[in-house]
Amino acid sequence: MGYWYLALAIGSEVIATLALKQSDGFSNSTASIICVIGYAFAFYFLSLVLKTIPLGIAYAIWAGLGIVLIASISAILFKQIPDLAAVIGMALIVLGVIVINVFSKTGGH
Repeated sequence: MGYWYLALAIGSEVIATLALKQSDGFSNSTASIICVIGYAFAFYFLSLVLKTIPLGIAYAIWAGLGIVLIASISAILFKQIPDLAAVIGMALIVLGVIVINVFSKTGGH
């Protein structure tokens, strides 16, 4: 269940971060509410993840995939296109997450 909770934590965090952009400094009440609720769910699910997956591994996956997903979605929704260096950096993040999940003995498998 740990990785299912991790996926929910990441999804909630991505939704919350996108809502944060739309909140316009918390002046848009609907987006602000979605943001706060999304982060609450993200941290709740992350707390469940930590029952079965080590903190360092869970946080690395959560943060890494969150960065890549937010950057990818922002490119589509907000036309914030990353440059080559950013794309290479995100590819390295994804590679790091793969290495953690495939090769780490502390990955909580």
